[in-house]
Amino acid sequence: MALGLEDKKAIVAEVSEAAKTALSAVVADSRGVTVSNMTALRKEAREAGVYVRVVRNTLARRAVEGTDFECLTESFVGPTLIAFSNEHPGAAARLLKAFAKANSKFEVKALAFNGELIPAGDIDRLATLPTYNEAIAKLMSVMQGATSKFVRTLAAVRDQKEQEAA
Repeated sequence: MALGLEDKKAIVAEVSEAAKTALSAVVADSRGVTVSNMTALRKEAREAGVYVRVVRNTLARRAVEGTDFECLTESFVGPTLIAFSNEHPGAAARLLKAFAKANSKFEVKALAFNGELIPAGDIDRLATLPTYNEAIAKLMSVMQGATSKFVRTLAAVRDQKEQEAA
């Protein structure tokens, strides 16, 4: 389907706006994936706060110019699906990693975070980042452990001083 100049400008503007506010990006090749699977992926992406779009390579290159994701331009080869994480840096990576596991024809090409290009093989760097709630739970666990150890130490010092006084 041929796109007019105005349609191309609108796509570039939309993707560029998504790139400006995104925390991370993942580029993938969705060739061979069924329409129903892609529809399911888009639904999951909306629920996870991930912007997903299939974009022509030249338009994608223009859209990421001047953003932290300009490092991805080399990976815009062949059919390109780009996913931007809006709420959590690891959301898109986690989503597309799970989707690739379920769909053998789906291939992650590259990732970007803070202007750094990350090869597809290192997807776990972003996919395994804890969510905000998981990070808070880990922090509370560490604080609870440290607090209980501190209280036990104070109790031991108190008991030692009581024995010396007696």
